[in-house]
Amino acid sequence: MTVAATGSILRNSVVAAVASTPWNVRLRELAYQSLFAEAISLYRSMLRSGSSPDAFSYPFTLKSCAALSLPVSGQQLHCHVIRGGCEAEPFVLTALISMYCKCGLVGEARKVFDENPQSRHLGVCYNALIAGYKANSKVTDAVCMFRKMKETGVPVDSVTMLGLVPVCTVPDHLWLGMSLHGQCVKGGTDSELAVLNSFVTMYMKCGSVEFGRRLFDEMHVKGLITWNAVISGYAQNGLAHDVLELYEKMKSSGVCPDPVTLVSVLSSCAHLGAKKIGQEVEKLIEANGFVSNMFLSNGLISMYARCGNLAKARAVFDIIPVKSLVSWTAMIGCYGMHGMAETGLKLFDDMIKSGMRPDGTVFVMVLSACSHSGLTDKGLELFGSMKREYNVKPGPEHYSCVVDLLGRAGRLDEAMEFIESMPVEPDGAVWGALLGACKIYKNVDMAELAFAKVIELEPMNIGYYVLMSNIYSCSKNQEGFWRIRVMMRERGFKKEPGYSYVEHKGKVQLFLAGDRSHEQTEEVYRMLDELETSVMEIAGNKDCDRGGEVSSSGREHSERLAVAFGILNTEPGTEILVIKNLRACENCHVFIKMVSKIVDRRFVVRDASRFHYFKDGFCSCKDYW
Repeated sequence: MTVAATGSILRNSVVAAVASTPWNVRLRELAYQSLFAEAISLYRSMLRSGSSPDAFSYPFTLKSCAALSLPVSGQQLHCHVIRGGCEAEPFVLTALISMYCKCGLVGEARKVFDENPQSRHLGVCYNALIAGYKANSKVTDAVCMFRKMKETGVPVDSVTMLGLVPVCTVPDHLWLGMSLHGQCVKGGTDSELAVLNSFVTMYMKCGSVEFGRRLFDEMHVKGLITWNAVISGYAQNGLAHDVLELYEKMKSSGVCPDPVTLVSVLSSCAHLGAKKIGQEVEKLIEANGFVSNMFLSNGLISMYARCGNLAKARAVFDIIPVKSLVSWTAMIGCYGMHGMAETGLKLFDDMIKSGMRPDGTVFVMVLSACSHSGLTDKGLELFGSMKREYNVKPGPEHYSCVVDLLGRAGRLDEAMEFIESMPVEPDGAVWGALLGACKIYKNVDMAELAFAKVIELEPMNIGYYVLMSNIYSCSKNQEGFWRIRVMMRERGFKKEPGYSYVEHKGKVQLFLAGDRSHEQTEEVYRMLDELETSVMEIAGNKDCDRGGEVSSSGREHSERLAVAFGILNTEPGTEILVIKNLRACENCHVFIKMVSKIVDRRFVVRDASRFHYFKDGFCSCKDYW
């Protein structure tokens, strides 16, 4: 007899038995309505009345104990089960296993399974224990139970797969998931939509997006959960372009997005600076009554802020009726990203006054904001208040913020003293912050010390090698420069290519460094030549604000191509938003400042560090980034 057939017989038996006693009928109703406390109270009333519970009373009461996480009451019920001689009943066995697992007592659940020979031949008992292991993050035990199930010859069904596949959603267990997928195909259970959805989710969460997309494309029936699995997977893997492309296909197929879909779409719009698409999503949120969804509200705040519209981000924040700590943190972080630390700190004070207690994440935001705006003393004051006033223990990320804070202010010796006095061992981020500060202030000796420490801790982080080679390059130390380059080559490193985005007419235009594949390539490079000629003439090859050279170095950097494209395709007076994946180099920063003096445009550039607002030859960062 199959597991499905057994389950059907059990359900029919339960219904028939429940109908035989008013107590069981009422217990069933309360459990199905999620009135678990009332169900337990009714069971006690049943005992006080002199009525004896039977095998059909226990599952509903055990379910209620599990839902309320009452292990002691569950253990008492287990005693009642044994006294009543019902411990071998399949549905009672399953309820006992599930109850112990949901109460976190997986050892007791396994004991119930092992001590009842009947359970070793019932798929429902295996499924309950596998699901319990999964819920308690006991991956190895879940896999062992699955193997035991196969060795015993108990049929594997879709419930088994739905319990086991989620434990494979980390790269280390992808091999198991792929094996399960192969078994599903052989066994025919891969035709069930829920099982297919779980495999798509597994591939995406493990970073195997090609496998996930291939499985998605092969599916004849795609529900909302299926679309969300792939869209969320693309978003989690940083494939924002694919998210927006698939979102359009989803709408064309007639499937309506839900909040899960829209959260991923908003995060992708934020990543790409796709403000127009984000605005369309906001209209959809309003039209579908999703305005009260906190995740969507926070997503809108991030989207507008990262697309350069800080005023709109604040407007969304202000209309949230009950603001969570995540909302406050998001908005404070937005001000820091835009170089408006004072406003962010005022909002932090408002948060404290509202009664909200800060956590470590919000302190990272305020410390980072102080660092990027040069508010060194204020940042140090806030760091000191963490433990003293708010009982928040500083973590590695806070220490690296303080090092960055001191380093950007040129207080390198203090930064080094701070590192040496740390109560915990400094990690790579701490030494990396010092290395970045050494580049700003051209302190090669300290940079070499920081570099030696950071590659010992993070030997495969290419960013630190690039940073050190740039430090040597700026100091005209060719020997050091080539030594680092040789190290990179020996380790097989390849520098991450620079790329920039510009949204034009609702479409995101991508430019790579040295890119010549764009349909307007000739016009873009022609415009770039004209701009560089004008910049050289006006600046006389000197930037009087910073004293740096306006050279042709970096002339094919992606942000310059994006700026030229933006000028070509917009009217005078337009604001042009450019999103860059890396930190803007000094040459390009000077170049865009000069261009903003020549053309009637306002340039907003978001690089890996922060926002830069260029107008009339000046940048909002005041060359402090």
